[in-house]
Amino acid sequence: MSEYDVIVVGAGLAGLRAATRLAEAGRDVVLLEAGDEVGGRERTDVVDGFRLDLGFHVLNPAYPAIRRWVDVDALALRRFPVAVGVRLDDRLARLAHPLRHPSSIPASLRSGLVRPADVLALARWAGPTVVSARSAKTGPDRPLAEAWDRAGLRGPLRESVLEPFLAGVLADDRQQTSDAFVRLLVRSFALGRPGVPAAGIGALPAQLADTARRAGVGIRLGHRVVSTRRRARGWHVGIDGRDAVTARSVIVATGPDPALDVPLPPSRGLRTWWFAVDRAPSDDAALRVDGRRRGPIVNTAVMTNTAPTYAPRGQHLVQATCVLPSDAPEDVVRRQLSEMWDADTRPWRLLRRDDVVGALPAQDPPLRLRRPVRLGDGRYVAGDHRDTASIQGALVSGQRAAEAVLSDLAR
Repeated sequence: MSEYDVIVVGAGLAGLRAATRLAEAGRDVVLLEAGDEVGGRERTDVVDGFRLDLGFHVLNPAYPAIRRWVDVDALALRRFPVAVGVRLDDRLARLAHPLRHPSSIPASLRSGLVRPADVLALARWAGPTVVSARSAKTGPDRPLAEAWDRAGLRGPLRESVLEPFLAGVLADDRQQTSDAFVRLLVRSFALGRPGVPAAGIGALPAQLADTARRAGVGIRLGHRVVSTRRRARGWHVGIDGRDAVTARSVIVATGPDPALDVPLPPSRGLRTWWFAVDRAPSDDAALRVDGRRRGPIVNTAVMTNTAPTYAPRGQHLVQATCVLPSDAPEDVVRRQLSEMWDADTRPWRLLRRDDVVGALPAQDPPLRLRRPVRLGDGRYVAGDHRDTASIQGALVSGQRAAEAVLSDLAR
């Protein structure tokens, strides 16, 4: 039976960051992962030559944790325009970040989606947080829909743009998410320009895993933990079909698992459809939403207009995302896509459908930016449910769990 200072269960972003910090501090660490590769929800598979992420992901280089612990240049990030296309009844409108795309301002004003009163309401709601994150972290919090009502944010900007766009980001099409959290998220979009790694979102955990191995972390794939039992001098961890291991401390950095008996908050889900296309329906790389709200799709994008590396040469990849639960069949999805892209979707080939039930932890009000990582029994927990529902939150939670372990072991 092998013995370690710390066992980390789960090689997602939080687990990888926690294990790396512990190894850098000189601790003997093993990282146990049930799957066949690292990454958890941040995974990329190659299907018929197409790179398919596990659901639609973007990486925001403005996150402080990304700037601190990730080599963004090595990921060869392909960035989306800071813009959104909006399908309306009689036309396609396009709204863009006025500072990053100043030439788009006249078109945005002519779109009919940006009324002066709505712009002022949007500034009242988001402006203070864009200037300083502190404004979102202090004061009362409430559901997003209620906050928009109080700010006077109504009309087409809200109904046709913000609601469908944020539904896909938050996995929440009822605007019940914490207003404070959404304002912090909008701030990160305003300051950064999200994109995808050229090799897919899985390149992010792959890089973190390389860093962990160089620090001395032993990463064991195909090691599914089935039990954690308290012993006099630490923890006995059972592994399916393999010898058990022991450690003084255990960090649980996985999703819900009855075998681990770790309480987690409710989560929200997303469904992503991936289509192979011979001819791109548009050369626009911006995310597109349905301002008419006529179907299950909350956003869609031609991935290869941003990252040609996601498809074989001469082919294109289109994603379409819906909020779970959704019972919409494929023909309904294709019909809505044909309207959103003004294209014949019948020849499009379905590559895969991803149902990610636990895509994001529910971030309900009041916002708690720091949930405890100590379970109080010598075990610790990490994941974006401990901080914010984001890549930033996952990495920070892993760091926090590792620091708690180091502090307790030192005592």
